[in-house]
Amino acid sequence: MKVYEANEIRNIALVGGAKSGKTTLAEAMLFEGGKIKRRGSIDEKNTASDFREIELDKGGSVVTTILHSEYNGRKVNIIDTPGTADYVGEVVPALNVADTALIVVDAHEGLNVGVELAWRNTSKLNMPVMFVINQMDHEKANFEETVSQLQNAYGEKVAIVQYPINQGSEFDTVIDLVYMKQIKFKRGGGDAVFSDIPANELERANELEKILIEAAAEGSEELMEIYFENDTLTIEQLREGIRLGIAKRSYFPIFVTSAKECIGAGRLMDFVINSTPLPSSHPREANDGTMFYCDKSCPAIAFVFKTEVEPHLGEVAYFRVYGGTITEGMDMINSHSGSKERITQLLVSNGKAREKVEKLHAGDIGAVIKLKSTHANDTLVDLAHKELSLNPIVFPNPIYTTAIKAVNSTDDEKLGSVLHDMHKSDPALRVYYSRELKQLIVEGMGEQHINIAKWYLDKIYKIPFEFVAPKIPYRETITKQAKADYRHKKQSGGSGQFGEVHLLIQPYFEGYKDPTEFPVRGVDTYDLTWGGQLIFSNCIVGGAIDARFLPAILKGINERMEEGPLTGSYARDIMVYVYDGKMHPVDSNEISFKLAGRHAFSAAFKNAGPKIMEPIYNIEVSVPEEIMGNVMTDLQGRRAIIMGMGAEGHYQIIKAKVPLSEMHRYSTTLSSLTSGRGTFSMDFAEYAQVPGDIQNALLKSYEEESKDE
Repeated sequence: MKVYEANEIRNIALVGGAKSGKTTLAEAMLFEGGKIKRRGSIDEKNTASDFREIELDKGGSVVTTILHSEYNGRKVNIIDTPGTADYVGEVVPALNVADTALIVVDAHEGLNVGVELAWRNTSKLNMPVMFVINQMDHEKANFEETVSQLQNAYGEKVAIVQYPINQGSEFDTVIDLVYMKQIKFKRGGGDAVFSDIPANELERANELEKILIEAAAEGSEELMEIYFENDTLTIEQLREGIRLGIAKRSYFPIFVTSAKECIGAGRLMDFVINSTPLPSSHPREANDGTMFYCDKSCPAIAFVFKTEVEPHLGEVAYFRVYGGTITEGMDMINSHSGSKERITQLLVSNGKAREKVEKLHAGDIGAVIKLKSTHANDTLVDLAHKELSLNPIVFPNPIYTTAIKAVNSTDDEKLGSVLHDMHKSDPALRVYYSRELKQLIVEGMGEQHINIAKWYLDKIYKIPFEFVAPKIPYRETITKQAKADYRHKKQSGGSGQFGEVHLLIQPYFEGYKDPTEFPVRGVDTYDLTWGGQLIFSNCIVGGAIDARFLPAILKGINERMEEGPLTGSYARDIMVYVYDGKMHPVDSNEISFKLAGRHAFSAAFKNAGPKIMEPIYNIEVSVPEEIMGNVMTDLQGRRAIIMGMGAEGHYQIIKAKVPLSEMHRYSTTLSSLTSGRGTFSMDFAEYAQVPGDIQNALLKSYEEESKDE
């Protein structure tokens, strides 16, 4: 296969809603470029993109697929992404390494939730965008309405480059404003026929061409001067202006296709090659501030944006070259792990079909297998620059959390290992064991995302398991002073156990005052790992307890704070004053005082006005204005406190504080309320006291659980 220079390469990501035809469009582009001899289809389950068992089972894209085609001596790397919001973890890496996003729009659905989500994802990354209105052959295709919706939503910068002559079931002809020609496509692909624009279309074409030329002229001052002087631009100048406008997000061109009939795919690739940003326009920053602009004279450096485990092959790492040249047999360093990796087989992919290549220059996308310890978000760099590391992809925070446990405890270790391997392939799926909750936690971008993990566990790994609601990390504290004492005494032949502890506890707060009834002889302050503080004060006088037993008392108190007296949750913000006690010259030991301290603390805690604190999260919900009322009502039912509202384009932004205990499966509810158009993010805000009725219910529940155990 030919080795391409950076200026001969274009990297595009196909994004948009499910069922918009992204995979079918990719198939048409591969066919037009001669990379496949026969086009597959979703119905026949034989496309280049959807080759995985899970995709064949579910009938649609679940995983991002790396493809490439060749057209007019140029290479187009195509990244086909899933269209469901829950799979945003697949979309974000694609947008990070592509140079232009092609938002594929369904011609009969128009501006739907998939388009809105794709636009938001590209906007966050300031990503160059063009629109492809697909399925123009649908009997209900409506080009004019779709364009109107896009322009109303995203402004007049959304401009027509092509428009159809005969949309609907007979669609095969467009007016192309770059070439200023009518193009008639052959159904099934192949050479198109260019002809003069018919007289009845000439006025409209001239008007739209003028808009296009003016937009292109705004790409640079030089082009603007040429336009003012000549009142037009050459086709080369027009292409350059369009490229500059797309790169600056000041211009969003519209193309039309019927991917199913292979209409327009070749011309689309022609436009991508001639009028979209080059790889050098999408640099990546390194940890030392260096920007890599895909220059092959720079050190060899590649960013791994995706890894995937394939049956009979092992882990495949997909990377983009940002500097230098990667060659087969080359030794490189993983700058994250420090491990040395050899590029044993250098590949370019079309789904599961791959071609070997000897080298890849900066700007290109490739794959390698049999790396030892390199995964998504790692950097591979030549041996002379091992300190360089490209900045990682920032994934969105998870919005769906569940706990998971194996049906058979003997499978616990295997379940955890499999889930951690899934995380390596899908960094948006997060897995960890919560020591506090004593649960294995799985976090993802929605219920469908979590169900992908379920599919693999059921179908591939065959581990019996169940999802359970995650426990809430409550906190326990006190509101007033209380005293308690406890004597631990045990005699069982020989030396026994004896320890007696008297202590006082009070709540910790800024500006606190020590009690005056006994002297404070020593103070230790501990910042608790779970938040808050423990202040431990020695107030012993007269040697009632030997100082060597104080660490044991503290250990007993710490153990009880790790499993609070009310609900077993962490306790925090407490001051402890050990002021008296007794010991035995023979039977006193550390275990005796640890137990005495633990029990004295528990008794005092329950008499000190104990309260349960719950985690409160800041939540920001983005919803269309017309359905904001339903979302507000639902939030208020979740004990939310509305903090403010604002607008972002055609969406309303609701800001609120909500207890975490009320947010389980909220992503599913929001999707249902908004038909998938609503999105939200959340982050921890504070701990606040739970209402009295909820505290009583928690105490009762914990008491019943303790009895059962």
